[in-house]
Amino acid sequence: MKIEINNSNRFYSGPLGFIAQLVVMTLAAILAAFILPGVHIDSVMAAILTATVIALLNSFIRPILIVITLPFTIFSMGLFLLIINALIILMAAELVNSFHVDSFWSALLFSLLLTGLNYLLEIPNRLMRRPEYQPSGEDKGDEHVDTDADGFTSYEELESTLNEESDSNENKQ
Repeated sequence: MKIEINNSNRFYSGPLGFIAQLVVMTLAAILAAFILPGVHIDSVMAAILTATVIALLNSFIRPILIVITLPFTIFSMGLFLLIINALIILMAAELVNSFHVDSFWSALLFSLLLTGLNYLLEIPNRLMRRPEYQPSGEDKGDEHVDTDADGFTSYEELESTLNEESDSNENKQ
């Protein structure tokens, strides 16, 4: 019996995946700005723009900052990444006029809260994308059995390889 894992990562591929992540980030930014007194977002459009800028900064600038500050990150056992996150928030506040952060500490708390809220808002998507174990084609009836170019299923190929290895070991003795 062979067990296949159905991989359903299609939700985050393409432009629809980016839009879904942007919606989640926007909601998390609105909630975090509502909770924290040192962070202000003027409108919903400003929240969408803020989420877009933060996503772009995280994609392009954050990896560069991580490489530059790698010794500090290693020495602090990863805690310096929190400072990089706060710097990303401060950069976003400089780029978006209707997004205001009062201090470095507000940016640090905002980044922590944004991460936590983003995780909580992503839970339904993760549950929808969770891999489900399904039996292979031989147990389903008429469906096609997944084989490689030689016509073997991965289990049969592994079994065949193991048998060949054991035969060659017996011949050597």
